Amino acid sequence: MSDLEGFGFVMPHWLYWGWLAVMPLIMMAWHRWSRARGGEPADPGMTPGELQAEEDDPLIYLSFEGNWFTRLIDWTSEKSGEFVAFWTVNAVVFYFFEVIMRYLFNQPTVWVHEASFLLLGMQYLLAGAFAMLHGAHVRVDVVYNLLPVRGRIGMDIFTSMFFFVFALVLMVTSWTFFENSYAMNETTVETWGIQYWPVKGMMMLGSTLLLLAGISKFIKDIVLFVRLGQERVA
Repeated sequence: MSDLEGFGFVMPHWLYWGWLAVMPLIMMAWHRWSRARGGEPADPGMTPGELQAEEDDPLIYLSFEGNWFTRLIDWTSEKSGEFVAFWTVNAVVFYFFEVIMRYLFNQPTVWVHEASFLLLGMQYLLAGAFAMLHGAHVRVDVVYNLLPVRGRIGMDIFTSMFFFVFALVLMVTSWTFFENSYAMNETTVETWGIQYWPVKGMMMLGSTLLLLAGISKFIKDIVLFVRLGQERVA
């Protein structure tokens, strides 16, 4: 820690990781307590994907309740997205602290920028499953919107094949990155020097959650495709 002397408060690595693990749980518990006491949600209950599809995508009105497997995956995707969403508050607090220290006390930090971009990078990786669950990923609709409802579901099933290849490659690659980083006890090159293997472990976790969310969507698409086919025959 000799290189960090004279920089004022420097967040210890253990506090950073511990706070990222505990803070969202506190916020989620507080949110549940607030709702139980009559608090209203801050949004109208529509996700970006639902708002975008509401007018021109009839698939928004189709649903499959799923089985215990898909419901478990969907619950995990929902809660993981809710968990990492609260990390954004930390980035705001960190940079507020940086501004105060830099311009009022002339003691710019050596850790805030690094702590924030690592946080947002992990958030991006871990939120992929939540985005998959709510249809918030980018999709090219040039051909898609010209198809009937069953055709759109069929295209979703077809494109899932490419998704699975991508997700599997990402998961295997992430594991290699994590394994090598842990073995070398890799740290960032900045003065703060925090360990990199937890970050790359989040990449592995995020790709796994994304793959599971894709499997859940694939199962539900298959069921809807079959049901619509049966209704058409009937």
